[in-house]
Amino acid sequence: MNNRDTRRDNGPRMNNRIFAKSVQVITSDGQNLGVMPTSNALEMAENAGLDLVEINSSGDVPIVKIMDYGKYKYEQKKRAAEARKNQKTVGLRDVWVKPFIEENDLKIKMKKVFEFLSNGDKVKISVMTRGNKRVLAQGKDEVPALFAHIMEIIGDNGTLESKSKPDERTKSIVIAPTKK
Repeated sequence: MNNRDTRRDNGPRMNNRIFAKSVQVITSDGQNLGVMPTSNALEMAENAGLDLVEINSSGDVPIVKIMDYGKYKYEQKKRAAEARKNQKTVGLRDVWVKPFIEENDLKIKMKKVFEFLSNGDKVKISVMTRGNKRVLAQGKDEVPALFAHIMEIIGDNGTLESKSKPDERTKSIVIAPTKK
């Protein structure tokens, strides 16, 4: 295992683990002090009661920053947790209908669709056409008509996002909630 693999596992090099002879130093308030011997930079960090952290080792002279590494890691964790908290995950909910569904049954299914849309989830409405001899005998016009009727019922509460391909056995549409 080489040094790069170790550094990735344990974070950046700090304090006495920085082996370069000279480093470019940046203070905790962002001021660039230029290139100096590593021992001088370590001494400055110790006098300030902070850590010397290597932030870029790719150049000829590594760039280091004088900072409180524990506080820096804590703030990073806090920012990541805040970002996760504010992130909205959009779920995809499935609703299955039959091609010759009665109007009353369709209303019950549509209540569920409206509930999912109001929660901010996308809804995939699929039609069970597999093995249904009536659908095959009467043609494939029933399913698009059913989807058109469903979209008419949904109205402004959702927008059609995608349709299944014509050659797929299970026909479906995906409806996204409209932004308010």
